[in-house]
Amino acid sequence: MTFGGQNPYGPTWRPNGGPPFPYEAPRPLWQRFRDGDWPPLLEILRRLPVHGCAWAAILFCLWPLLLPVLAYPLARSARRQAHLRFPPHAYRRVLDPQVMRVQKIRAAAALVASFLILVVYGTETDLTEIQGQYMLRLALTPWLLLLTAPVVIAVLLRLAPEAARPDMRTRLRPAVRSALWYFAAFTAVPLLFAGMALITAFFDSYALYRPFVTIALLAPVLWMLFFVCFASKTLVPTAFGTSEVHAALPALLTGVLVWELAVFNLAMTGMPPGPPLVQICAVIGGPASVSAVAWWEIGRLRERYGVTLRG
Repeated sequence: MTFGGQNPYGPTWRPNGGPPFPYEAPRPLWQRFRDGDWPPLLEILRRLPVHGCAWAAILFCLWPLLLPVLAYPLARSARRQAHLRFPPHAYRRVLDPQVMRVQKIRAAAALVASFLILVVYGTETDLTEIQGQYMLRLALTPWLLLLTAPVVIAVLLRLAPEAARPDMRTRLRPAVRSALWYFAAFTAVPLLFAGMALITAFFDSYALYRPFVTIALLAPVLWMLFFVCFASKTLVPTAFGTSEVHAALPALLTGVLVWELAVFNLAMTGMPPGPPLVQICAVIGGPASVSAVAWWEIGRLRERYGVTLRG
């Protein structure tokens, strides 16, 4: 419905003498991604400075880029569902800006030290092992967290006063539910991948249909993988929301978990390259620095917020 005259889109003022409608310019795409507002794929394609006829030439020349384009709607849908299932605002943690700054500096220093050790003493085999260690950590961290958290929580419940334990157990139930949902999704990824491999192998004799079957079966695997990644971003830093049980729990779990990962890395890949002194510093320095920062964070919680391990 139009209003006639020179402005077919209606008046820019509100009826009954109200204030004018505010004009909001469309935000750039990078700003929307930064703010967490992922636009639909069609909106992204419309904003690109490419005309309709040029898309055919681009897809013909750069057809490997078609897979990321098709995966974007899956990632957007999985992100939305992960935030609905695990709302970031529901998993609170006391964030001390000074502690976060020290954590970032420690992480950057560890990265630089690892890079220097590889450059000075490493070989091509060591580079391959570094990639394997990274994938190993991604696979092991959630399971170690699942096994470690009950032990640390049990110790905290034992240290807490008798009167505070019922309330702590009540606040523990949402964290347990979140952990069960998360590990169900985490376990579903390899199961879906194995199912995809079995069904694809069945279509080996049907070469004409195999690409379409593979793409159709790959979609749920990618969706679940994206779901786990976005859920991990919310759940793993907050230890599945266990900070609601005790504000010091995430720091305690981090301090314990980093030593467990160091032991697994040492058992699976052996000592890092370099002379013995460098090897010992590389093995012990990382976990020790993480534990020191975690213990300092617990001290800051006690000094600034009155959070004690026995409180």
